[in-house]
Amino acid sequence: MLFNLARREWDPDMLTMLDVPREMLPRAVSSRGPLAETAPGTIAPHAIPIAAVIGDQQSALFGQRAVEAGDSKATYGTGAFLLMNTGDKMVPSKNRLVTTAALGPAGESAYALEGSVFIAGAAVQWLRDGLKIVRTAADTYDEARASLQKNRDRSQPYVVPAFVGLGAPHWDANARGAIVGITRGTTRADLVRATLDSIAYQVRDVIVAMESDTGHPMSELRADGGATANPYLMQFQADILGKPVRRAKIAETTAMGAAMLAGLAVGVWKSPSDLDALVKGADLFKSKMQAAERDRLLAGWHDAVSRTLSKASN
Repeated sequence: MLFNLARREWDPDMLTMLDVPREMLPRAVSSRGPLAETAPGTIAPHAIPIAAVIGDQQSALFGQRAVEAGDSKATYGTGAFLLMNTGDKMVPSKNRLVTTAALGPAGESAYALEGSVFIAGAAVQWLRDGLKIVRTAADTYDEARASLQKNRDRSQPYVVPAFVGLGAPHWDANARGAIVGITRGTTRADLVRATLDSIAYQVRDVIVAMESDTGHPMSELRADGGATANPYLMQFQADILGKPVRRAKIAETTAMGAAMLAGLAVGVWKSPSDLDALVKGADLFKSKMQAAERDRLLAGWHDAVSRTLSKASN
């Protein structure tokens, strides 16, 4: 809030407005170091360079090597967190997304758009710990496949997991969750499948907002985080996007990104192309869904979401 992204320094007007002395704030530095080093004898007998300081989502973006304008990633954790690299162009959002800092191929300064989905993996935890209809998160894969075999059109039900409101692009703190379209034939498997589907629907909503802001369609989505272990979710994500989803070879790309940035800074890797080789071999999920089916499912999803929004957001 106090940082001026365009000038990459603390904003004097904001500091004055909020009565924050500049002397209270640390010096703003590049994420790529080396920045400092540890004192000998504290952590190790010798000094260790501190070669990277970076936020978690920016680190995941770098770890996915999503370092060119238009490259995008989604981290599927308790929530889902999406960034689209916009290169050296700082894009102001018209769709209630956040303009933020990012990195280019060698760790140089760049910009990105960011959107947050509040509930992703937490919805699976709700199935396991709240409803107790699955024993482990891994069980959701078989349940979702069973539902799909019985109900191939996926038309019912829809789960909108607005347990703590809805994040981007709605930003409605007063929205509340709903299960829409229950019939007497609805089964446990259907609820599990619809809950996994809800994660993919929410991610798509953010991506559509990003594409609208930048004016450029995304070519593929790079995915990381714990929930990417579920192949049903990854395939449905590709289907509902109508675009490929590339699942990271190493799910913990936040840690990977920080290691890449630090290693590049101290010469473990000599060039950015050396880093590109580290992410090769990721699984690719291609869309298999027809456009008409996608449009029908999305119409049902948007209708379900509209029922959860508070009056203030309508």
